Amino acid sequence: MGLVLPVFCALFAAFSNALATVLQRRAALTVPQSSGFRPGLILDLLRRPVWIAGILAVIAAGVGQAVALATGPLVLVQPLFVLELPLALLIASAVARRRLPVSLWAAVAGVVAGLGLALAAAAPTGNRTHVPPDRWAPALASCAVVALALAAAGLRRPPGRARAGCLGAATAVCYALTAALMKDSVKLLDEGGLVPFLSAWQTYAFAVSGICALLLLEHAMQGGPLVASQPALTLGDATVSVALGVVLYEEHLRTGWWLLPQFLAIALICAGVLALARAEAGEAP
Repeated sequence: MGLVLPVFCALFAAFSNALATVLQRRAALTVPQSSGFRPGLILDLLRRPVWIAGILAVIAAGVGQAVALATGPLVLVQPLFVLELPLALLIASAVARRRLPVSLWAAVAGVVAGLGLALAAAAPTGNRTHVPPDRWAPALASCAVVALALAAAGLRRPPGRARAGCLGAATAVCYALTAALMKDSVKLLDEGGLVPFLSAWQTYAFAVSGICALLLLEHAMQGGPLVASQPALTLGDATVSVALGVVLYEEHLRTGWWLLPQFLAIALICAGVLALARAEAGEAP
């Protein structure tokens, strides 16, 4: 079956996450804003049925992502989540019964074309089964330090672009780390069954990282405009995931002259994501 299954499951997960983003954003805007880190935010959101529906979509996305990571390389699966932003905008427009202007369709096409070009040029390969502890230790420490520094920097600032951007970037690091840990633990489930899966530290580590990402995401949504938080989240997740795939799982990307179309594709993706984030910010309720 090759890469068909991981690509299909990753696309399903991206769609589910996009749906979750639309639902969670609507819920997040109905609760009181806070200037600091407020764990009670989740308790407020639990009273919103639309947020519960968003969480169910997150769970569906997690299942799709787990299957994709178990069968495909991290450097292939996670970049496909760049499609969450155009999918979220399309879903939000359909829910609001608004037609997208031609310029936004062009931005969607730019993101899709850029992603396709990037993956074709990079030709990601490799799918290491397990990561030894001596590789995990520095990766976990680095991600934790970066995420904490970004979150602290964001929470020290008043609501606005800087706050939203920092919290969005911190969320991206946690999402990428969650995916890397999930890939390792899901392999244990596939090879040994439920007991090795439940006894592995990676299982609990990705659960903790995922919860941190969810909490940071809710604060990022409230912290400032989407044009600041969404690009940091979308592009940061893909970038950190690729780095973790190369460092932890020894996955490979083509280099040499292939870097030229890859950089061109990245520029196309960034331009499209920024255009879509501005549009989404303008249409947010």
